[in-house]
Amino acid sequence: MPELPEVETVRRGLSSVVVANTLKQIVVRDRRLRWPIPTDFEDSLVGQTITSIDRRSKYLLFRLGSNRATLLAHLGMTGSFIAYNANDAPALKAHDHVDLVFANGVLLRYNDPRRFGSMHTFRGLDGDQPLLAALGPEPLTDAFHAAYLYEHTRRRTGSIKQAVMDNTLVVGVGNIYANESLFRAGIHPNRPANRISLVRYERLVAEIKAVLAEAIAAGGSTLRDYVNANGEPGAFQLNYFVYGRDGEFCKHCSGVLKLMRHGGRATVLCARCQR
Repeated sequence: MPELPEVETVRRGLSSVVVANTLKQIVVRDRRLRWPIPTDFEDSLVGQTITSIDRRSKYLLFRLGSNRATLLAHLGMTGSFIAYNANDAPALKAHDHVDLVFANGVLLRYNDPRRFGSMHTFRGLDGDQPLLAALGPEPLTDAFHAAYLYEHTRRRTGSIKQAVMDNTLVVGVGNIYANESLFRAGIHPNRPANRISLVRYERLVAEIKAVLAEAIAAGGSTLRDYVNANGEPGAFQLNYFVYGRDGEFCKHCSGVLKLMRHGGRATVLCARCQR
C-alpha cells in the first residue's frame, strides 16, 4: 500500500499542479529513505522544469526539461506527496522528509513515516534504469491480455494469486486488487497458475482491468495512511467484495468469507464462488 490505483491517482493530482513549472528550491530534511537520497539530489534538480509525470508500475516518473533526466519516486508503504501553497503551508509534521518548491508557488511535501519510499534521478531510457528494467506490462494496456497471461503461466506451478502479484509478469496488481479480481473472476487464489484455461484467463484479465479502473475512478483505497495529492482519502474500500471482510457474508452467495495466507499476505475468498 499504496498500490497502482493510488499511485495513478497521485500522478493525476500532481500533474495538474506542477507540470510545466520549474523547481525553485528543494529541502531535504532526512535522506534516510529505503535508499539514501543522493547528496547531489538538490543541485541536479533545481532549475529544471517538469514536462510531464508518468507512472510505471508503482513508480512516479517526473520528466525534467533541459537535461532530459527523470526523477523517479516510489511511495513505499506509507509515503505521500501533498501539494500546498508554499506561502500557506502547514507547520511541519513528523516524517516530513522532503519539500519540492516550484516557481508557481506550489510546494510538494513528501511525508513517509516508515521511510520505505525512495527518490532517484537518472538519464536515458526507462528500461535502462535497474528498478524498472525487469517490470512486466502495465495491466491497463493492450500488452496485458489473456493469451499473454496464459502463455507466461504454463510453467508456473505456484498459485494464481502469486502469479498476478509478480511484477515481472504484470505490474501493479497488489494484494487488495488481486483479492478482488480473483473473486470477481470466480477463481480460487490457490489454484495453480498453469491449471487455468485460456477462457478463464480471459475473464480474469477483464476483471483485473475493471477492478483497477474502478479503483482509480474512486480515488484509490484508503485503509490507513493513503491520501491523494490534495490530502484526501480514496473511497474504493467501500466497494470491496472480499478484502478485509473475512468472517462476513459473501455478497453473491451469502456464504461466509474465509481468510488464508499467501507468503504472509492476507487472502480473503468465498469457497463457494471461487473454484
